[in-house]
Amino acid sequence: MVTVGDELDKAVQGAFTRPIPKSAGAQMRYLVRQHQRSTRRVAELLGISQRTVERYVKNQIKRPRPHLADRLKREVRMRWQPQIRAKAKQAAATTGGIMIDVQARFGYTAAPGSTDDARVRHLTLALPPQHAARLFQAQQDGLTEDQLRQIAAEALGEVYFRDSGRRAHGLEVELTDLLDLEFEL
Repeated sequence: MVTVGDELDKAVQGAFTRPIPKSAGAQMRYLVRQHQRSTRRVAELLGISQRTVERYVKNQIKRPRPHLADRLKREVRMRWQPQIRAKAKQAAATTGGIMIDVQARFGYTAAPGSTDDARVRHLTLALPPQHAARLFQAQQDGLTEDQLRQIAAEALGEVYFRDSGRRAHGLEVELTDLLDLEFEL
């Protein structure tokens, strides 16, 4: 299932200047460095034993089980190049905005006499910086996926359906059945 939070993370990862470590040993060493050289903290983070972490660091174990490999990759990705990540978010929130490519079922509440039937639409458009800032701030504050989806729907409603206040006044947009979603900085 496509989630707004994951897609925002992918968009920010596009700004990385170096690739994320590929081998399990390199990923484990990176996490150990990030946690002040504490293999115990990394073990608690990943839900494995401290000795197992030490063996990965020394390249005694090379291939983690699929579940551990996913968790390891996710934890490294969350911590990789924090300054680059912050600069990319700042640029999108202040000057550049963010591109959104979404295919979903849009429902809306409109004035009496107009149609309000939900239908699938494919939209690709640029969201202004204030909407990008709101999305990134909501993600940072830990809002739920439904709340992030509602913020994205409000942004699309403002930019596409209401054309920045020039038409369809009072139209409330609802984003349901998210089929595909991509963000680009």
